Amino acid sequence: MDIRSQISMVFHLDKCIGCHTCSIACKNIWTDRKGTEYMWWNNVETKPGTGFPTKWEDQEKYKGGWELKKGKVVLKSTNKVKTVTNIFHNPNMPTMDDYYEPWEYDYKELFNSKESDDQPTAKPVSMVTGEYIDIKAGPNWDDDLSGSPIYARNDINLENLTPEQKKQMFEIERLVMFYLPRICNHCLNPACVASCPSGALYKRGEDGIVLLDQKRCRAWRACISACPYKKTYYNWSSGKSEKCILCFPRVETGQAPACFHSCVGRIRYLGVLLYDADKIEEIASLPDEKLVEAHRSIILDPFDEKVISEAKRNGIADSTIDAAQKSPVYNFVVKWGLALPPHIEYRTLPMLFYVPPLLPVMSAQDGDTVKNINNEFFPDFEKARVPMKYMANLFSAGNESFIRYTLEKQTAVRAYRRAVTVGDIDMKDAEKALLKADCSKEEAEAIYKSTSLSTFEERFVIPASHREQAIEMYEDPLKLKQETGFGFKDKPKRGL
Repeated sequence: MDIRSQISMVFHLDKCIGCHTCSIACKNIWTDRKGTEYMWWNNVETKPGTGFPTKWEDQEKYKGGWELKKGKVVLKSTNKVKTVTNIFHNPNMPTMDDYYEPWEYDYKELFNSKESDDQPTAKPVSMVTGEYIDIKAGPNWDDDLSGSPIYARNDINLENLTPEQKKQMFEIERLVMFYLPRICNHCLNPACVASCPSGALYKRGEDGIVLLDQKRCRAWRACISACPYKKTYYNWSSGKSEKCILCFPRVETGQAPACFHSCVGRIRYLGVLLYDADKIEEIASLPDEKLVEAHRSIILDPFDEKVISEAKRNGIADSTIDAAQKSPVYNFVVKWGLALPPHIEYRTLPMLFYVPPLLPVMSAQDGDTVKNINNEFFPDFEKARVPMKYMANLFSAGNESFIRYTLEKQTAVRAYRRAVTVGDIDMKDAEKALLKADCSKEEAEAIYKSTSLSTFEERFVIPASHREQAIEMYEDPLKLKQETGFGFKDKPKRGL
């Protein structure tokens, strides 16, 4: 057992209001420099939709992530031969059209325009060419366009839905959407790290944050193709790649990352997980249907005495172990089983998890009262406006049982809390719903508290920074292997 610590995240999608405050906070701090105009380390997408960059989930186009070949996990985008043949051209890179052409406004037009019957406007000017442009796309161009034939109907997660399910999603009276905030997942098996020929990308041994050494980066841009989530970007001005750093200067001083701190809906949770690095390759090599459970199994119980002993032997500080025991991420992912990883079939083992949304409740007015369309307080989630299969494609490699479990438990908790606070649901019925959903009353109260009433300190459990560990990484060459390679277990496999 090789126990490591990992800063991990949970986003509760039922609470996201799509305000983009997180994106603006990140943009103002990290990507307001020349060459970063088009970068959004944090972005919020409307689902169903094509996202940013366009159709980033289409790995037939981008070749991101890992795949199984003859029982071994290999990168889709590159290998030793491709590294040489694609040295001057990478056919699987997103283009400017896949992102958008960044622009600013010529505000002098508001003051210098000639007298006219029309209100003057500030013309958009390309930040690339300096010429006036006709804006055709932006980072959240498909915001709220859940019924759009251009965006929503081109969502890659719709591919294996039946015609009836697709029709259901786009009937005007059933039209629905939800928001999907995205940052770098700081994966356990990051494809970006494995693909980098110069070894510029590495995973920090002390907290698992994936960083990019600007001094070592040689602009190969293999990381951009390899990342299936497209969260590595190329700075055309500096000639270096850049990515989300999880605001590690803030985390090291006990502060939440900017996007977490600014979140209006309080959907974000951050904490420490302990995991067994020896299992990374084994789990990444499993078939799709086994990945979700295996991914959870790599996360270790922070209260287990054997785990604590092995963690200390591996140099993990007491403060980190204490933070892992208080981690809200552990509760959502392992203890309650509510949070799921995005596109686990990419085999990067992401450390950002999502609580799938129950989605809005359809209602109809009957006289002076408003009733649910099914004449129930909470509708049957099996008949939700977004088909279960769509959610499964996004969060559980197509396995609907995991989606069904988390939605059933969330519904049962809502029914129980309504029985407690309002009383118009019979408590016996609510308790039966909890039992069916594999949830006790104590667990339901804990879920309710963590979802609705948690304080800042309970949502963000950040361990004390141990600078001496980082210094040791540079002083001891043997420890440098923790930064690179498949699961940190081997030396770098440049270009694989």
